[in-house]
Amino acid sequence: MFALYKHLHAHPELSLHEEQSAARVAEELHQAGYDVTTGVGKHGVVGVLRNGPGPTVLVRADMDALPVKEQTGLPYASTVMTKDALGNEVPVMHACGHDMHMTCLVGTARLLSQLRDLWHGTVVLIGQPAEEAGGGAAAMLADGLFRRFPRPDFCVAIHDDAELAVGTVGYTSGFSGANVDSVDIIVRGIGGHGAYPHKTKDPIVLAAQIVLGLQTIVSREVRPGEPAVVTIGSIHGGSKRNVIPDQVVLQLTVRSYSEAVRKQTLEAIKRVALGQALAAGIPEDRLPEVKVADDPTPALYNDPALTERLTTALKGWFGATNLVPKPPSMGGEDFSEFGRVQPAIPICMFNVGGVSPEALKESQRTGRPLPSLHSSLWAPVPEPSIKAGVTTLTACVLELAGTAGSSAK
Repeated sequence: MFALYKHLHAHPELSLHEEQSAARVAEELHQAGYDVTTGVGKHGVVGVLRNGPGPTVLVRADMDALPVKEQTGLPYASTVMTKDALGNEVPVMHACGHDMHMTCLVGTARLLSQLRDLWHGTVVLIGQPAEEAGGGAAAMLADGLFRRFPRPDFCVAIHDDAELAVGTVGYTSGFSGANVDSVDIIVRGIGGHGAYPHKTKDPIVLAAQIVLGLQTIVSREVRPGEPAVVTIGSIHGGSKRNVIPDQVVLQLTVRSYSEAVRKQTLEAIKRVALGQALAAGIPEDRLPEVKVADDPTPALYNDPALTERLTTALKGWFGATNLVPKPPSMGGEDFSEFGRVQPAIPICMFNVGGVSPEALKESQRTGRPLPSLHSSLWAPVPEPSIKAGVTTLTACVLELAGTAGSSAK
């Protein structure tokens, strides 16, 4: 498994370009005895293993990497360079641990194939593209994942965790990840000479006012206790210090849990941008344009009953002290899509610790933060992380489809 992990780590691919990763996952599932289909939702892989009557359990792993230059110093570190969607030459790294997820999927596939006397039913293992870009899960569903292949009774997944020690597994019941919306605001003005601002409508000043106005949405409009985040991650405008430009572009990420708060926040963003522009005297034909991307990532909701059942089972494998409750995150995860179909399917994602206990203790002692997910320095400790991931996924399937699991319950 470590050899496979090193190969995947050293050969990362960006979202929607997971050709080699998909081919390797497909080959591994085929060798483990699964019926394999490729090209589902562009680069998605589906492996099916039938083992008599019983429940159908789907196990998901994502495959894409990030445009990050690896600085871990590992002997198998990625040196891959490629072109992004805009044609820019960028480095690529598995900075979110999807290489570990794929490895654990393969390990689980091998074990379940070998342990057929311990479970009955059908397992559907998928390698999913484009989690980082969003839309990968939705693309597989749109391509008939639940029509062309056995429809699952349960869906499970894992994610490596940069805050938990190896050998521990984190769980969250209910909301675990947030709705993620991408918003662009095109702030228009009337450009001119920097020495004559009275003859212009300065979009840079207006953009600054909009940025400050947006900060009041969560603090003064969303009900206290309701999670929401509005972050302006990018602001671009102007080309020369003595030229007032015609426009400025703001790029935002907006996070929420409930659909009501999501709608309230997006509407407030539009109102604030328009209100500030009107106050600045911007002509009607130059008012801001607020664009909300049409491919949001929905909030991840771990079915409470399924989470409790699987957590109880995992305590028997890892010991009760190694199952760690985790607070909800405002991060996004499109595994959520599998739980939004109708009729609803219970889903649950667990967090598998990837940090050495020594590094965790040192961080707690000194206060220096550990590398986070998406960091150029992040890599889970391989062997114990992979072992815990394979154990978690295999134990979940045995609980749900095992001869002493679902059939007895």
